[in-house]
Amino acid sequence: MTEGAVVSVPEGLLDEGVWFRVEAAGTAAAVRRTAERLATDLAMPEQRIAELSIVAAEAAGNLVKHALQGTILVRAVRTPEQAGVELIAIDSGPGMVDVAHSMGDGHSTAGSLGIGLGAILRQASRWDLHSLPGRGTVLAVQVWPEAPPPPFWAAGLTRPITGETVSGDAVAAREAGGRRQLLVCDGLGHGGLAAAASREAVRVFRQTAAASPAAVVEALHRSLGHTRGAALAVAELDADAALVRYAGMGNIAGTVFHPDGSRRGMISMPGIAGHQRRQIREYEYPLSPGAVVVMHSDGLVDRWNPADYPGLLTRSPEVIAGTLLRDAGTRRDDAGVLVARLP
Repeated sequence: MTEGAVVSVPEGLLDEGVWFRVEAAGTAAAVRRTAERLATDLAMPEQRIAELSIVAAEAAGNLVKHALQGTILVRAVRTPEQAGVELIAIDSGPGMVDVAHSMGDGHSTAGSLGIGLGAILRQASRWDLHSLPGRGTVLAVQVWPEAPPPPFWAAGLTRPITGETVSGDAVAAREAGGRRQLLVCDGLGHGGLAAAASREAVRVFRQTAAASPAAVVEALHRSLGHTRGAALAVAELDADAALVRYAGMGNIAGTVFHPDGSRRGMISMPGIAGHQRRQIREYEYPLSPGAVVVMHSDGLVDRWNPADYPGLLTRSPEVIAGTLLRDAGTRRDDAGVLVARLP
């Protein structure tokens, strides 16, 4: 089974990826072939394609051998200088009791040679993972043709409702005029028309001149009148002012998680972008060093507790997003989550 996904990088470039539910060796082979084709399309060197092939085969193979409800995303990641491939592998168990020991060659719980995770990490340009016994593992791996760029400060995932091939949710991040801004958009309903509304919101978000979150939301509202409409929110992370500025319309959730364990929810106003709105209001919230900003559609519940995931909020945005999609996402709706942490 494949599912759509959207990711954005700091310059606002978007790539759609494909999800696989990995339950058999045949699907694992399809993951490898998809990664190879994508790398070829991106004109990656043959040596790196071969190394990516190892990463994809081992990541998918580990899901077949060990995972419960394993899924893997294959997608492109880009900067203005180069393009690479990212794989995000997610499972719901059994998890690793000792992550450091599991990384070593020779460790196996399935009678294999025990070189899978070590092989992945050796070939990867960058990797990160979080694993808890009984809850499962999320692994994010990037393979770049040359030296990898600095880690992305924001990453997101989307997944369509069961039975649809495209998601009505979309996420994006951009740097414009010195502003670092995030967008989460939930097109009304499901399927192609909902996806069209969200894609239009992402397009306008990328092209709108640098402005405050409230002004960007106003621009999005004006642009979506010919679509079905959407719930959406824009957040701006300002490290110098130690603030998050936030403006939203409709049922988009935003939360700031501080390193001391405290959390602060952010307020969206009622309305449907493109069709119905009250006054657009912008709010400010403290942003402490190391804080994590999470935004998501109503396809994720917000009752998850970071205390149940020791160490998760110190991991990369990709791994945090994958964990939340796994445990807080619902199959009864499109789901979109976006995670950011400033360097």
